[in-house]
Amino acid sequence: MTDKLQLHGFNNLTKTLSFNIYDICYAISQKHRQEYIEYIDEAYNAERLTNILTDVSTIIGATILNIAKQDYEPQGASVTMLIAEAPTTPSHENVLETPGPLPDAVVGHLDKSHITVHTYPESHPDNGISTFRADIDVSTCGLISPLKALNYLLHSFESDIVTIDYRVRGFTRDVNGTKHFIDHPINSIQHYLAEDSKQRYQMFDVNVYQENIFHTKMILQDFDLDNYLFGSGTDAFSKKQASQIQNQLKHEMLEIFYGRNINAFPKHME
Repeated sequence: MTDKLQLHGFNNLTKTLSFNIYDICYAISQKHRQEYIEYIDEAYNAERLTNILTDVSTIIGATILNIAKQDYEPQGASVTMLIAEAPTTPSHENVLETPGPLPDAVVGHLDKSHITVHTYPESHPDNGISTFRADIDVSTCGLISPLKALNYLLHSFESDIVTIDYRVRGFTRDVNGTKHFIDHPINSIQHYLAEDSKQRYQMFDVNVYQENIFHTKMILQDFDLDNYLFGSGTDAFSKKQASQIQNQLKHEMLEIFYGRNINAFPKHME
């Protein structure tokens, strides 16, 4: 355990954890595509998202000051929380490079800190692909760190692809007047992930250490077509059709993972 940094006044560093999660499925009919959107919209409505973000504030040791939440028509939801550091001093464990807790089973506003989530269910009218994206931001000032909520958030959503960004901005001063542009050691976001996530996902990092910017991308390693068919199973398709659907889904996932449209994938990307 590293020595606790002795600061002069309030810790002015801003720590921001942002990540996008994607869930992909194949729905053969317009009816099934609509049912998938309705299922996602209900599973991740503003009320449930509020409960998730409330748990996040507890995990990182924050106090909720205000919540705003909204369900949208025809689909989607948003929650924003304004948060503050809890009255009691958070444990120094908050900033150690170790995984945070896992889950047991609206918009909020924080004092100088906030948590937000926005959902984007969508489907393609022609190719049968439907996707769900959730954008989550946890931004904190002071001693509390959003990294401890990473595992809880990751396990709270069905995630085929995850893109995570963590950045520390600004500076704070110690009792000697020296500026500190980060107050905890970090080499990789992956060090904050639980072992089961490391085994389930293929991951790679793009880090800019001198700027205190850390980036991790994750995609599920195992692919079981049955897990991606909404409203039907593999027995509803011929072997050729199942192969075509599987290739279509993998293509969709790789384009999202690499963030670009690709007509033909090199061998190492297949």
